[in-house]
Amino acid sequence: MFGNWRIGSVNGALLAAYFIPAWALVAFNIIIAPVHGLYERPSVAVALYLSDHLQMAGMDTVRAAWLLALGRLTVVAFFAIYLVLLCIPRTRRNGGSDEALGIALAIGSLISFASMVMASKVGEMAALRLHATELLLLLGAAIVVVIERPETAPKTVHKAVQETAAIAAPLGLEQAELLHNR
Repeated sequence: MFGNWRIGSVNGALLAAYFIPAWALVAFNIIIAPVHGLYERPSVAVALYLSDHLQMAGMDTVRAAWLLALGRLTVVAFFAIYLVLLCIPRTRRNGGSDEALGIALAIGSLISFASMVMASKVGEMAALRLHATELLLLLGAAIVVVIERPETAPKTVHKAVQETAAIAAPLGLEQAELLHNR
């Protein structure tokens, strides 16, 4: 049953198992109470950077919080799409779910990197460790996805097909081979 699972598929499923609940909870807390949700531990570095360095106040902070929640929910949605595509064996074997995983990894890495930089600017060490860890998880999965390619379909050619190809080969550009021409 598990013979056609690749390392990248398992790695992506494990990442989705972490990021979907963790980032969805943070995003929903921001949606329900934007300022309070923004000042919770996973987003406190962003909140401090916005208030201290960019001097945002009031509705601008709320808009930035909603934008952060939208970005996190986008990552959650692409991880969920990846898990749904991963359940289809043919899609899993030929790597058709890697696009959704790649988009989730790219957007998630961007959010984690920006949050990590903001945490280092405001001196929030706990948030810096959290975002650096998330960034390393996402970049490690991206490296695995890039290096591990899906296996190619086996090329089986029957002897009869080879003989017909040898007979049809001399035609070249002289005459089109139609079904009634055989």
